[in-house]
Amino acid sequence: MQRSGFGHACRKLLGGRALAAILATMVLIVASIVLGSGSAVAVEVGQPAPDFKLPSSTGNDVSLADFRGKKWVLLEFYGADFVPT
Repeated sequence: MQRSGFGHACRKLLGGRALAAILATMVLIVASIVLGSGSAVAVEVGQPAPDFKLPSSTGNDVSLADFRGKKWVLLEFYGADFVPT
């Protein structure tokens, strides 16, 4: 019995893992658009950063407001993941 159809052609061309990675990426993109936190606001040089809350490496939430007026905070943005390959 020979299989046919778009799904079979994609699996044959890309392989199962590559197809799964593409589908997972598409789901994450759609979810980020649908569940986005609203409009982004640009911050000018010299203005304080807006408050935000993110999970820490220990699993607890950390807010920028937790440090305001207590410690210096360095916000570093990078485009690469530091996970070893």
